[in-house]
Amino acid sequence: MTQKFDPRRRAILKAAIAGGAGAAISPFLGSPLSFAQSGGTVTLAIPGVPVTLDPVNQISHDWMVTSQAIFENLIEFDVDGEYKPQLAAAMPALSDDKRTYTFELRDDVVFQNGEPFTAEDVKYSFDWLLDPDNKAMRRPVFARIQEVNILSPTKVEFRLSEPYGPWLAFMTKCMGIFQKGSREANGPDFFRTAPVGVGTGPGIFEEWRPNEYISLVRNDKYYRDGLPAWDRLVVRQINEESTRVAYLMSGQVDLISAPPPKDFDRLSAMPMLEGAKRPTLGGWFAMNIDNTKAPFDDPNVRRAVSCAIDRESIATNVYYDLLSPAALPAPKDAWWYNADADAAASYDIERAQEFMAKSKYADGATFSLMVPSEPYLLDVRDAALVIQSQLAEIGLTMNLEVVEFQVMIQNAIKGTANTMFVNMSPGEPTYHLQNSLTPGQILSKSVKYDGPDMVALLKQGFAEPEQEKQKEIYLKLQDVLLRDMPLIWIGFVYAANIWRKGKPKDFTVNQGLTIVANEIVI
Repeated sequence: MTQKFDPRRRAILKAAIAGGAGAAISPFLGSPLSFAQSGGTVTLAIPGVPVTLDPVNQISHDWMVTSQAIFENLIEFDVDGEYKPQLAAAMPALSDDKRTYTFELRDDVVFQNGEPFTAEDVKYSFDWLLDPDNKAMRRPVFARIQEVNILSPTKVEFRLSEPYGPWLAFMTKCMGIFQKGSREANGPDFFRTAPVGVGTGPGIFEEWRPNEYISLVRNDKYYRDGLPAWDRLVVRQINEESTRVAYLMSGQVDLISAPPPKDFDRLSAMPMLEGAKRPTLGGWFAMNIDNTKAPFDDPNVRRAVSCAIDRESIATNVYYDLLSPAALPAPKDAWWYNADADAAASYDIERAQEFMAKSKYADGATFSLMVPSEPYLLDVRDAALVIQSQLAEIGLTMNLEVVEFQVMIQNAIKGTANTMFVNMSPGEPTYHLQNSLTPGQILSKSVKYDGPDMVALLKQGFAEPEQEKQKEIYLKLQDVLLRDMPLIWIGFVYAANIWRKGKPKDFTVNQGLTIVANEIVI
């Protein structure tokens, strides 16, 4: 449903912080609940609307907190962006041709229903994901897997069609191992809304109250000693940032994501609260634009738009340094960052005007941009208003259409609208490029980019295991993107959380953004 942007929401937030949290609660969600006060319960508050608990169809990186607590993977991309074995006993062995990965599995894991975990479950899970008839949302990410072979009950082999190292990083956010036969036995609604007993994770599904919360209970059969440290995990759906703050300050929740950028430092300094932030390597904020339709069918217009956006101003004045400006798909902290290419695509109003003058739309043009109504990693609506004003300086009129996130993302998947939103990856260099700029991927229809030079460089990077050699390839790749400018990059978000002091204890913000509930200690 389309709605108008209401700038008065900032006033609500100020009232919640300045005037006391309790008064701000009831106008939003009615009577407070007491989850945060019960002994072994951890309560989180995050934005967005959950639509599934199925790990192969989950696209909300906020709500992955629930599916990642139920389902696990062979390896994980941890909070510091490092690979760690999870259901595997060690990192995989790689063949000389870089196409075969062999995993030794843990022998002490059981599913939440008590059944043993074996290589048969791994093969079943990936075979089901890769079957096109099942229409798994995340299938394209793993499409290079040709076959999965069982070598023993605790050993499994993956054969790929070509060298493709990034697939290991994508397991954490795009996959999850489920019990052999569980899909046929239970059906799609079971995995979407109530997947009880078929995962190996520390949390067992308990309840889903639409528009309120999803709750999990402790898996007493979990193989990691002492985990989870909670008896119950409640993840509350609270879209309005002022309400999340009010619930946190009143003690009704223990931890929140997507804190208001303007008030992050002040809230973090309060005696009863703690906060932390860290740059993500995969949280990119961009405009997905249709390269085949006016005015973006002209590369000079795309270059002009990139140079007309003052990203430093947006990062400072809209997001209060919870955004790292970037004009190309590499944050400044990344090992693959190309400083020269980034500078050439960054704010320069004279250069932007020159590009417009050379374009076939030199007299101006109008286009529409769809943005999400609720925050997803960051609230993009204020930035959209600033960009709207900045593009007017080069003769471009940008009409904003504010819609629910699920409406916007479906339009992006179908390729029926220009969109601007924040997307998230584990933090390796290629995920977003594949997702949006290579054929057959989930967001490729939103851009319709024809980039053989980029695809060739990606393949080179996939086959190269050494980071220094990969860096040379990805620096060249960014030069190609500077030339073609198929997307308009704004920057990379910071992951940020605020929590009640002492609960949770020793909490670490995830560079991959999703709250990792598995190791929360209370």
